[in-house]
Amino acid sequence: MKRVAAIDCGTNSIRLLVADLDPETGELKDLDRRMEIVRLGQGVDRTGRLAPEALERTFAACREYAAVIKGLGAERLRFVATSASRDAENRDVFVRGVMDILGVEPEVISGDQEAEFSFIGATKELTGHPHIELPYLVVDIGGGSTEFVLGEETVRAARSVDVGCVRMTERHLLHDGEVSDPPTPGQIAAIKADIAAALDRVEETVPLTEAATLVGLAGSVTTVAAVALGLDHYESAAIHHSRMSRATVAEITERLLTSTHAERAAIPVMHPGRVDVIGAGALVLLSIMERVGADEVVVSEHDILDGIAWSIA
Repeated sequence: MKRVAAIDCGTNSIRLLVADLDPETGELKDLDRRMEIVRLGQGVDRTGRLAPEALERTFAACREYAAVIKGLGAERLRFVATSASRDAENRDVFVRGVMDILGVEPEVISGDQEAEFSFIGATKELTGHPHIELPYLVVDIGGGSTEFVLGEETVRAARSVDVGCVRMTERHLLHDGEVSDPPTPGQIAAIKADIAAALDRVEETVPLTEAATLVGLAGSVTTVAAVALGLDHYESAAIHHSRMSRATVAEITERLLTSTHAERAAIPVMHPGRVDVIGAGALVLLSIMERVGADEVVVSEHDILDGIAWSIA
């Protein structure tokens, strides 16, 4: 077994996995898996720069993670940064800060690399499952971007587009610095138009309707799944490999888009950092299911973070 640490720093959250891996058997055993909402991508779509307060929130999480990694004795660490740090003019400040704290350079990966890691992490344990048909379409709905990966044992086609829960919220739901509560029909229509245009671009390279199994990843998907399951607290084991029908996703999306901040915050499984962005995230998921023609989505708690860990092994 190899003990490794993987960090995935996205637009909305930064996550850590410390795990023991057996490359021969394909076994991955979690030792520590945690997430902090740091909103690194705050304002990036508008300004093109990482905000000082967003950087400080991210560096604070990195300091916490450094202590965990040292305490568990991980042999190797890989730090991957995605959409927000790809887009930012001042990403060198981010890179230097991470290196000072963790001793490794964050790899600002391309959308295609992000898609490949997500695919490996999500599908490695689905291989040979008797009730899962191929090919998979893995959809990773992040804060700033969404990755689409079609494949069987390996990736056949992939595309990343700049549509995510934070980006859509900041682009269409902000008014005088405050999130509309709830959104207007016009604002929702604008989000749908952006998503539809993005899906048109995806279909230029990824044949979405060829998918036999839709696999959904990341916080927007897992939060909707937790709501669908009626959980009174976030329970990863119950969410992992659960299935949601399109009708259920549509019902929850409608509920989220017509509720107030207080009503969304009162949902037991809602992380405080997702209260304002979950409506847009759910709408991205629903729009994808409609375009793909998927009757259901298989929810995975294993995603890009697991793919990063496997890339080390």
